[in-house]
Amino acid sequence: MFSTIREEIDNIFAADPAAKSVVEILLCYPGLHAVLLHRLAHRLYKMHCPLLPRVISQIGRFFTGVEIHPGAKIGRCFFIDHGMGVVVGETAEIGDNVVLYQGVTLGGTGKEKGKRHPTIGSHVVVGTGAKVLGNITIGDHVKVGAGSVVVRSVPDHSTVVGIPAKIVRSRGEVVEDLQHGQLPDPEMQEIDALRTRVEQLESMIQSLKEDKIISR
Repeated sequence: MFSTIREEIDNIFAADPAAKSVVEILLCYPGLHAVLLHRLAHRLYKMHCPLLPRVISQIGRFFTGVEIHPGAKIGRCFFIDHGMGVVVGETAEIGDNVVLYQGVTLGGTGKEKGKRHPTIGSHVVVGTGAKVLGNITIGDHVKVGAGSVVVRSVPDHSTVVGIPAKIVRSRGEVVEDLQHGQLPDPEMQEIDALRTRVEQLESMIQSLKEDKIISR
């Protein structure tokens, strides 16, 4: 347990430049509190302990604003930054070195049974307010832009943004650190492309009209 806490603290120091001391992290980081409570609840959940895992989950939700179902599987070095409003569903699976910002939901899309929540790979960053929904897979080294809604699986080494989320960087290209204040807008890019095409067509029509007038 102590080695797990030490690892989580070291991970926070690495991920958050605002972290100043171990005492500050232990007292003032609700994401850490939520993760540690979940690890206890998940252990009891795997032992088929009735009710108590859910009670621990709800206690964590009350004090931290983070709701993680005891059944969710979470890897090492999981960092929830600020945390308020984060929801992780029962059948969600999260790899190692994953960062979730506030307001993120790893949820389902209906009342289906079985695996109904996403699987998140390792070294993934999910931006503020993003929603990852359904039994989909988010690959390793993926960046999800703030406010995005992801409803389809995403391959490794990709960056996705928008509603619904679209891939704006993919395998084969260098994926830079995601700057949430400078996200590309796929819809606006398509609108700009259409506007440029319309201008080209109008120019061609005008040229044809002029040629016709000259020929007369």
